[in-house]
Amino acid sequence: MVWFKTMQITRAGEYGMLGLLALARRPLGEVVMLDVISREEDVPVSFLGKIFQNLARTGLVRSARGSGGGFCLNRPATEITVLEVIESIEGPITFQRCLEEEPDCEHAAGCALCSLFAEAQDRVKQVFASTTVAALSGRHLPGGLIKSARLREGNRIALEHAAR
Repeated sequence: MVWFKTMQITRAGEYGMLGLLALARRPLGEVVMLDVISREEDVPVSFLGKIFQNLARTGLVRSARGSGGGFCLNRPATEITVLEVIESIEGPITFQRCLEEEPDCEHAAGCALCSLFAEAQDRVKQVFASTTVAALSGRHLPGGLIKSARLREGNRIALEHAAR
């Protein structure tokens, strides 16, 4: 049996999206250090650094060097789609080998499965293309902030029990 690489959003794609959501919560142009983003979203800072270097190369973020260095969005979050982010990190979305730029499928011409995969891929891409980072940011609760709140609550309860 031969296995082919199919589309899957990796942790890099997930962490990149989370990092952009952190930037989207701030005014355009505000530079944020990676360790702040890492803490807010509870993602590894070293991995985030590699992802953000790629996002800077594709022009979605801008880096600033120096003591106040970090990253900021290169344009408004309302103008950046989830599709742009995912494809800048993961590459083009392709559900199946018959849908790649150079199809590696002997059945690609006229195959019912290939056309079904193409329809599904188009719908996923349409959802991602019609969702902006700003829209997603409006319904996102930062993982690191939730984790911190839970820890504080757990510590408060533990202190109350210890005081009894």
